[in-house]
Amino acid sequence: MLFKSFIASVGLAILTFVPHATAFWRMPCEAPVLIERSDPIVNPGQVSSHLHTIMGPNSFDFTMSYDDARKKATCSTCRVEQDRSAYWTPNLWFKAQNGSFTPVPQVGGGLIYYMQRRHGTEKVHAFPPGFRMLAGNPMVRSFKNTQASKAISYACIDTVRKPETRGFPKGNCDKGLRLQVFFPSCWDGKNTDSVDHKSHMAYPSDVDNGFCPTTHPKRVISLFYEIMFDVNSFVESGLWKPNNDFPFVLSNGDGTGFGSHADFLNGWDQKTLQTAIDTCTNSSGDFADCPVFKRISGEAAKECMLTKAIAEKTSGWLPALPGCNPVTYGPADAKPGNCGVQKQAVIGPREKLYSDMSHLGFEYLGCVVDSIFARTFPERTWDDKMTIDMCINKCTEKGFPMAGVQYANECYCGTRVPKERLGMQRCLMPCVGDSKQICGGQARMSVYKKKGYVAKRVMGMERRGNGAVRLRV
Repeated sequence: MLFKSFIASVGLAILTFVPHATAFWRMPCEAPVLIERSDPIVNPGQVSSHLHTIMGPNSFDFTMSYDDARKKATCSTCRVEQDRSAYWTPNLWFKAQNGSFTPVPQVGGGLIYYMQRRHGTEKVHAFPPGFRMLAGNPMVRSFKNTQASKAISYACIDTVRKPETRGFPKGNCDKGLRLQVFFPSCWDGKNTDSVDHKSHMAYPSDVDNGFCPTTHPKRVISLFYEIMFDVNSFVESGLWKPNNDFPFVLSNGDGTGFGSHADFLNGWDQKTLQTAIDTCTNSSGDFADCPVFKRISGEAAKECMLTKAIAEKTSGWLPALPGCNPVTYGPADAKPGNCGVQKQAVIGPREKLYSDMSHLGFEYLGCVVDSIFARTFPERTWDDKMTIDMCINKCTEKGFPMAGVQYANECYCGTRVPKERLGMQRCLMPCVGDSKQICGGQARMSVYKKKGYVAKRVMGMERRGNGAVRLRV
């Protein structure tokens, strides 16, 4: 059975399961928190064999416990405050005719469905602390007619409705290709993990519904992932003229789609999740209908991010997929790649998105949101050789104690950053004059302040080094 009940309309699914089990909520994850070769379940403390797109908290790391997920996180790309779980899958790549690869744009982050599937009156349990699990097998290259294979599917969102498929579809998907994974929901009731990260779980008789086996008698809430990729952008750019082909591969070297898989590491406040399971029985699917949830705004969720800790290129055009992942098409299962002598990737400190400006007497304040309608700083210049040093020097000459760089080549000078504009994270644009430095982004400003400077308010004015300037934004 394919998941025909997941009928898409501009990427949103409508559930039509059996009447006694229609309650669910759909949690948006607005963006990946990180795209990296890390997997704390399968490869703890090591570089993973292939790239993952990861949604969830900024506590994600190569080694990660339940307490790490909850206590170290300061934000999440998923929109429920009491959830610090991590959700990840492989990402999708376009394979050009010359054999080179480039990543396919991901549409947002993902939709995570929590569904109160139960047989009769059985209790549905929240995930316990320390719980983790996998779904799918990255080495599979053909349909196995097992529950695990039936849990993997794709929806080609198109102008003309197409049936869902178990492996990759053929031809273009105008509105996007949606990767779908259903997790097992029958638990042995004892183990929060297992050696293969699967054996403590089992699928019910109908994959997404039905009886649990006697070996795994406890029902936990059912998880279903939807991750969308913009394959149509390659048609629009002229790189692909779709016929009956599909030149896309998963990051684990899978050219069939059957090797899709997903990971879940629980970070829920257990009491909140259990209360939601027991009381949030609305079939609308809107997580906002569940009053127990403290909601994170979409804007705040989009800002949450982690920088990479592996110094390897994972964007642009590459001669091969990151890691050792030669593309295979089956039908036999794939084997670990043989790439000969290859430089081993190393885990280092996470990349900093700011520079040490102590030689100029300045320190980094943070990434600040800006607006053309209400500028944070009043003074503005730009230069096609802009660097952070250049901007600080320009602002110092004018008597300003703060300098902000934005959109790679713009420099702003001011005296104060309103508290509500601080806390942004996605200042990611390299400076035009020094690609090793970060000069803010679009409507994002990397701000540096003079060491020891504290903004003071004086009768609606703010004082700077050589006078007072009105600054109200």
